[in-house]
Amino acid sequence: MAELEQRGDRTPAPSKWEYASAPESREIVTLQDRYGLFVGGEFVEPRSDDYYRTIDPASEEPLAEIPQAGPEDVALAVSTAREAFEDGWSAATPAERAKYLYRIARILQERSREFAVLESLNGGKPIRESRDVDLPLAAAHFFYYAGWADKLEYAFPHRRPKPLGVAGQIIPWNFPLLMLAWKIAPALAAGNTVVLKPAETTPLSALLFCDVLRQAELPPGVVNIITGDGATGAALVKSDVDKIAFTGSTEVGKAIQRELAGTGKKLTLELGGKAANIIFDDCALDQAVEGIVNGIYFNQGHVCCAGSRLLVQESIYEPLIEKLKRRLTTLRVGDPLDKNTDVGAINSRQQLDKIEELVAAGKEEGAEIYQPPCRLPEKGYWFVPTVFTNVAQSYRIAQEEIFGPVLSVLTFRTPDEAVEKANNTPYGLSAGVWTEKGSRILWMAQRLEAGVIWANTYNRFDPASPFGGYKESGFGREGGRHGLEPYLAFDGAESVGG
Repeated sequence: MAELEQRGDRTPAPSKWEYASAPESREIVTLQDRYGLFVGGEFVEPRSDDYYRTIDPASEEPLAEIPQAGPEDVALAVSTAREAFEDGWSAATPAERAKYLYRIARILQERSREFAVLESLNGGKPIRESRDVDLPLAAAHFFYYAGWADKLEYAFPHRRPKPLGVAGQIIPWNFPLLMLAWKIAPALAAGNTVVLKPAETTPLSALLFCDVLRQAELPPGVVNIITGDGATGAALVKSDVDKIAFTGSTEVGKAIQRELAGTGKKLTLELGGKAANIIFDDCALDQAVEGIVNGIYFNQGHVCCAGSRLLVQESIYEPLIEKLKRRLTTLRVGDPLDKNTDVGAINSRQQLDKIEELVAAGKEEGAEIYQPPCRLPEKGYWFVPTVFTNVAQSYRIAQEEIFGPVLSVLTFRTPDEAVEKANNTPYGLSAGVWTEKGSRILWMAQRLEAGVIWANTYNRFDPASPFGGYKESGFGREGGRHGLEPYLAFDGAESVGG
């Protein structure tokens, strides 16, 4: 604790707080030197005979060698999934499918500390977020869809739902295990088999999940996990699957849509965002500041629905920015495995370069930058939490997805102007509204072009609530009953995502 100030004869009070380090132990995680591809219930050597190293972005330390799946490996995984679908999984009773989903959920809960450490080690996110957000939500999604597995006839009455077949799933690096849960849980509940490709930089959570599948005694071939870069994902898109589910960049999403056009394969896309977090003058100011911080600095800003554009009503602009800057000075940037850390490491050198390039563009275009005093570690990939003020709507930092801890602040006078500025983006994934008036929240929600709108909070998720976007943020929904529909075919009816 820092030096104390004596206030008369009262108890001494600290002049400031200093946090002792509180690192989570790495010993709970056992890593292999080299992994295989998980196909047919076991790890197999890649036919490509090609490997790459995955690292800890906080230290640049190599963690393991990961197989680069080639077209032959992808074809093997898809044919194995097809065989498992036709030889028993599609005919399994709904209660049987639910049993496996419940098992997976319980095992994730039992091994949550192990997975949380691995998520932070391979992805760079603070252990508090991995432990308190990612793992509970991942388990909750499996629990939730286990409950739906034997109720599909009630979820979609008079439509006779049936599984599609083999689902190809490609997930990003920002929430490795949670995105895996979002994809696999509804697919299995609907009776499909899966070939999933995790992100190139964060494959370890998915590879550890293979051991969960072994513990749950899931039949071989129902879930297959292949690793690799974008070439592996492209091979999966072109393979003999019945559906593709992709979460990632808008650019790649467009390429996938072009590739699948006219093939008859089902497709859902959850792509980029440039969300507006809208602050009205009647809001609870201190609460809003916390919501702003959670909206953009959570997971280092590596969130597709991050509130990266802050729209502030002019009458409260100055006090809010003052409070926000003061709050930024309290954020602790550093070791992701330290329980005191608020902002961890940037996921990769490539992503750090993109953040630095867009921040430099913001400076050149005339925006004013604020970064709190911050000592960054010497090794690893790091970026100081940043706020830009005096931002025009035409600036790149107000139009392009930065995917980092960078906030652009704009102002508005009226609700109509706030809506116009919020919708002035090619994206339409999420938005936030901060006001004490319920009628204003509803009025804004009707006019904002966003799939998810939070009111007096931000970045809150629930497995029962559908998530997805409009415009260049994609189509289809994940979560809730809506998340089942893209994995089902209906007799005499069209399904979503076709």
